[in-house]
Amino acid sequence: MEDLLLQYLPILIFLGIAVVVAGAAIAASLVIAPQNPDPEKVSAYECGFEAFSDSRSKFDVRFYLVAILFIIFDLEVAFLFPWAVSLGGIGVLGFWSMMIFLGILTVGFVYEWKKGALEWE
Repeated sequence: MEDLLLQYLPILIFLGIAVVVAGAAIAASLVIAPQNPDPEKVSAYECGFEAFSDSRSKFDVRFYLVAILFIIFDLEVAFLFPWAVSLGGIGVLGFWSMMIFLGILTVGFVYEWKKGALEWE
């Protein structure tokens, strides 16, 4: 049991050093940098403009839909790279399973397109 705990000693030393370095960096920034907040510095900032309205206002659901579509097709690409690299070793079953996966994604994409999810008014 003691040997097992000794294997974790380098990790604990590394974490200790990381905490000390991070604490020193924060302390140095508080000591060296002047701390004089100005009302202009602490005001709300949106791309160089004053805030248009309340930050808790509701967003259109299309923003979320576009984000979900991006995640879905990003994951598709993340699955395609390892599949393409190992295509020679996985054989015909691996090829057709990926074709079924891509077919399902294509059907979903066509459905979203027909429903107007990709239209922006």
